[in-house]
This record gives sequence, C-alpha cells and structure tokens, in this order.
Amino acid sequence: MTLEFVELDWRGRLVRIEHEWIAPQRAGRPLLLFLHEGLGSLSLWKDFPRELCAAAGCRGLVYSRPGYGRSTPRAHDERWGVDYMHRQAHELLPALLDALRVDEAPWLVGHSDGASIALLYAARHPAAVAGLVLMAPHLFVEPVAVTSIEGTREAFRSADLPQRLARHHEDVDSAFWGWNHIWLDPAFRAWNIEAGLEHIRCPLLAIQGMDDEFGTLQQIHRIRQHVPAARLLELPDCGHSPYRDQPEKVIAAAVEFIGAAAGC
Repeated sequence: MTLEFVELDWRGRLVRIEHEWIAPQRAGRPLLLFLHEGLGSLSLWKDFPRELCAAAGCRGLVYSRPGYGRSTPRAHDERWGVDYMHRQAHELLPALLDALRVDEAPWLVGHSDGASIALLYAARHPAAVAGLVLMAPHLFVEPVAVTSIEGTREAFRSADLPQRLARHHEDVDSAFWGWNHIWLDPAFRAWNIEAGLEHIRCPLLAIQGMDDEFGTLQQIHRIRQHVPAARLLELPDCGHSPYRDQPEKVIAAAVEFIGAAAGC
C-alpha cells in the first residue's frame, strides 16, 4: 500500500484526506472501500484491509475521515452535530469518490461509526453500492454505549489512551473529543438511522460480537427487520471490534459472502 493525499472542497473549506489503495493491479476485481470506527483511522485498521483483500482477491481503498489520522484535523472550536454521520455519508463520501475517480459501485466494509455511514450511503444511493460488510453497526443509541463511552472518556483523561491514540492521529484531541462530545451529548440519545434502510438492495452481511461493550445484538437484528435478506453473524468471545477479536472468522465469512454475491 502507498499512502496518498487528496484535497476536497467540503462544506466551504479545503480538507486533506489520507488514503491508500490496495492491489490496484487486480483489474476487474471488486473494490472494497473501508470505513473506520469513531476513534479509528487508516492506520488503526492495521493489516486487516490488506488481509481481507488478499483472501478475497479484491482491490481495496482505505481512508481517514476529516478529524482522524493524517487527514485534516477538526478545529478545536468545532462541535459536530447530531447529523455528523449523515454528512459523512451524503456529502464527504460522494466527494471523495468523485475526486478519486471511482466510477464503479464498491463494496463498503464498515466498522462501528463507519458501518453506520455505510448504511446511510447505501440507503441514499442503492444502485451505487455493490454490497455491505458491516461490523458492530450503530442504528440507534443504547444505554450500554453511553456507559462505555463515558468510561472511555475517563480513560482518556487519566490513563494512557491519548498516548496510544497519538500513534494513529495527527491531532489526538481532534479525533477523541469530536467523537466523544457528540456521543455524550443528551441530544444524541434520540439519534436513529433506521428510516430509509428499506431502500437498501445490495447484499448485506452484518457482524457483531456477542460481548460488544458498545451495543447489543438488537443493532443487527433491527437491520434484518428493514433488510430481510441481510445475513447476520453473531460471534462469541468477541467485543466491539470483530476484525481484531476474531479476524479469521470475519475474513472467512466476508470472503464467502463477497464471492457468492459477486459470482467469483
């Protein structure tokens, strides 16, 4: 993989987006687009995108959203609104695909916030997505998520979490507080993205750990209520990050699912 940057005019300002292409030489193979979690970045995926693309024989594209990784940081006086994931799905992602001249329907591989953004994009653009592989998606805010995020805030204030995150973010305060403030905002408790999910037409695999500390299995069960053809995978001995806790099972399930759906 080779790290690159592209500049976008987004919401009236110029932002820099770090991204990497995986195996672009696999012409004609499906493109997997990876969308990271709320405290994630391109580098925090570590080897998972490369390993999944290799196992599936696919190409890949990984990027960091503004505020994360080496992409343009969030201004310290900027507070994200309740609709921040909608903006990422409906504004930033189309602009990025256009800037990178992606003129095909990619598979969206999302984790946590990234999985929610993938759902929002697929619901708005059903013909523009080849398929979805979602890990620990959020459809609505549960009390367990609020409690865990409060605990993460305390770890950031009193433990070594800032130092660990600083290895992956140019501005660790931008990344952490942008995410933490909005998730703990009382107005965010009513956040819900279920409206419109019935418009999704592509193959959908939803994966969740049975020990997820940020959400219950109701998250993926509710996906199936809106998308009856969705395939669900519930993983024991797995927390909020299936690709880290159970990488072999996640890769095997995703490879089988993508292969069957793509006919390859």
